[in-house]
Amino acid sequence: MKLNELKPTEGARSTKKRIGRGLGSGTGKTAGKGQKGQNARSGGGVAIGFEGGQTPFFKRMPKRGFTNYTRKEYAVVNVDDLNKFDDGVTVDYTALKAAGLVKKHLDGVKVLGNGKLEKKLTVQAEKFSKSAQKAIEEAGGKAEVL
Repeated sequence: MKLNELKPTEGARSTKKRIGRGLGSGTGKTAGKGQKGQNARSGGGVAIGFEGGQTPFFKRMPKRGFTNYTRKEYAVVNVDDLNKFDDGVTVDYTALKAAGLVKKHLDGVKVLGNGKLEKKLTVQAEKFSKSAQKAIEEAGGKAEVL
């Protein structure tokens, strides 16, 4: 068997139905849409979720919860991740991004205190947890809030 001999399985492909192409085609004149009405018109039909005037399903369902539109979302870094950097380096968003520890800035960077820091670093971020601030200062570094 060669590439030029390949053919689709019988019945796998069918020709497109051409509607509105004369009375002899079987779908001429009204083009398979019936006589008159909303669905026969151009641009006709109903909106998604429309139920003929009955209250739609999504409106009948109970609503729950609350979305806080002032919520801030931070890119999170743990203290033990900062051991990647050399001693005495200033660590900010650009350094974290270059190291692959942070993908998006979001509303800023927050440093959390998971793990142990063995390097003396100056860390600049929008937020620090108390344990993270303590861990950075115990290692001899500085935690600077932006």
